[in-house]
Amino acid sequence: MKRHVLLVEDDPRVRRVLRLALEDEGYQVAEAATGCDGLRSLHADPPDVVLLDLMLPDTDGFAVCRGIRRDSAVPVIMVTARTDSHDVVAGLEAGADDYVTKPLVAKELSARIRALLRRAQGSSESETPRLVVDDLEIEVEEGTVRRDGDLLSLTRTEFRLLVELARHEGRVCSREHLLERVWGYGYFGDSRLVDVHIRRLRTKVERDPANPRHVITARGLGYRLVGTGG
Repeated sequence: MKRHVLLVEDDPRVRRVLRLALEDEGYQVAEAATGCDGLRSLHADPPDVVLLDLMLPDTDGFAVCRGIRRDSAVPVIMVTARTDSHDVVAGLEAGADDYVTKPLVAKELSARIRALLRRAQGSSESETPRLVVDDLEIEVEEGTVRRDGDLLSLTRTEFRLLVELARHEGRVCSREHLLERVWGYGYFGDSRLVDVHIRRLRTKVERDPANPRHVITARGLGYRLVGTGG
């Protein structure tokens, strides 16, 4: 069965090139030229992954991504002609799982989509189906996290990041390790993916994200997950 990609891009020439490249890689592609059309398409026929252009005629990709994240955990790759760090971080903060910059390299884009889809299917590592770190209870196979019994709303990427940290509780995980284990690639990964998702994760699992007790920065090394006594 072909995997379904929703392409939200206002330039018809870019849409055509991307659609042909993705179809050549075996994907079924739905197109939308505006942010509103993209959201309508997403709800009418939920895709497996969304390719979302940053610059759209009716709104910007940040607003569309926030709209997607209000009720969907579908993997989102932000597509942008901008390389400015602020725009990249803003896209990730809005809820994108990854980003690519124009001009796009078809093979790299396809590799990123495959990595996201593999992660969306869940990890094959089920030797520890349940992880507990103080008030955090992680049901790995169910894909749920509770804090003091209350269900937390995490994206798939945030969940996998938390699981990877919990599996190494108390030990430092480098950004390179997390890129490989959570995003599924390393050599073209961007450490900003890790840093931004760590910040997003803290807003959801920490009672005071500005003073985290669980997700701790090991300066110059990476991150670790600890209990309150860690």
